Amino acid sequence: MILVSQRIQEPGFLQSVICFSGVIVIVIAGLLWLEISLHSLLLIALVWVAVHSAFLGFSFRAIKTAMISGIQKGLGAIFIFFLIGVLIAALIESGTIGGLIYYGVDLLHPTIFLPAGLVLCSFMSLATGTAWGTIGTIGVVLMGLGGALGIPLPLVAGMVVSGASFGDKMSPVSDTTNLAAMSADTDLYSHIHSMLYTTVPTYVICLIIFTVVGLSYSGQTASVQELLDLKQHLAVEFAIGPLTLLPLIVLFVLSLKRMPAEISMLGSVATAVVLAVAMQDRSVSEVLNSLHSGYAADTGLERLDVLLTRGGIQSMMWTMSLALLALSLGGILDRAGFVRVLLSGLLRRIKRTASLMATTIGAGVVANMSMGEAYLSIIFGGQIFKDAYAEDNLENHMLSRCLEEGATLTTSLIPWTTSGAFITGVLAMSPLEFAPWTFFNYINPLLSIALAYMGFGIFRKS
Repeated sequence: MILVSQRIQEPGFLQSVICFSGVIVIVIAGLLWLEISLHSLLLIALVWVAVHSAFLGFSFRAIKTAMISGIQKGLGAIFIFFLIGVLIAALIESGTIGGLIYYGVDLLHPTIFLPAGLVLCSFMSLATGTAWGTIGTIGVVLMGLGGALGIPLPLVAGMVVSGASFGDKMSPVSDTTNLAAMSADTDLYSHIHSMLYTTVPTYVICLIIFTVVGLSYSGQTASVQELLDLKQHLAVEFAIGPLTLLPLIVLFVLSLKRMPAEISMLGSVATAVVLAVAMQDRSVSEVLNSLHSGYAADTGLERLDVLLTRGGIQSMMWTMSLALLALSLGGILDRAGFVRVLLSGLLRRIKRTASLMATTIGAGVVANMSMGEAYLSIIFGGQIFKDAYAEDNLENHMLSRCLEEGATLTTSLIPWTTSGAFITGVLAMSPLEFAPWTFFNYINPLLSIALAYMGFGIFRKS
């Protein structure tokens, strides 16, 4: 049936509900109850959607073209996957990550570790505009420090993702921030100003929560002798000194100069490679090979070896293959119109402004779950909801704010999105494990909806 070319029809609302619900049931039931590989589940979901598309008249060639179009839209993320793997390996080779852990053990007490880490990740992502770069650098270091201080790693990962997401949402140099403003046809700084009404209260709440939670771990830190052993093994493995921090400084400076993320990361990698050869007594061939296969630590301290044995292009292949499947699935759902029809049917039933905003935020979650990429979700949401906001006489930055709160913030919490897969590859932890602790990412959308129903922060055109 799939091989036969027919006249392509628009899916009905009921078929769209059945198709999309099937994808969600396949993935969630397979993950939570049957413990099936996420890759296999996405492949089954891909076949499910392809069969539904065939009933609409899509030929095999048209389905394949839709899959390719989905992948093409996410190719920028695929390149970043490779570079993050290379960057992590280079930062370990140069002693940068080892040096940060060495100094951080003395500076960050468990009592202040969580709120201080949240602020640090927020500042890094706000300045550089990249959540992925923050998670792949400072995030990896904080995971190591958190483990050394006796703090549960899912809690640390939740703190890292919360801080990184804040900057990714609010930074004027963030790609998602600019994309949301562009998709809603609004000024960038009007968009950022509008987000302050919901983001600032959320951030204060998160800071308080992480401070209170951190206090409960103040007495559970590793012993002084354990921390000394950690520092001694780091000092044996690497030549520790202020110069080892240079690759991060290069990354930070290039990002502040608004250089493309790829150029900033390559500049940091080049600096780290030179330091690895000059300071860490590593040969050029060893360093360059580790950029592909990752750094293999043998310090004699198991938990340190687990932290430092990572990075390289190969470490990101699981992530990349998952992203390719998710983007292929999103390409068919988008081209066949299932998500568009589903949301259009809901729009006809909306009567209140607050309900429109809540639907926009919810649609971002739905689009992330179906298309696997926040960029696509933001663009898609802008196209679907723009007329509805205009009819309700709402400012365009109201739409851009809701697009960010629905798409940007939830993409890290869904395992099969490009962001969820990326974090799994970098932090070696599934979103299913750290999501309960990622307070910022789910409190912000919920608070935004609650404030909308209270009538706060709603701006109409004069």
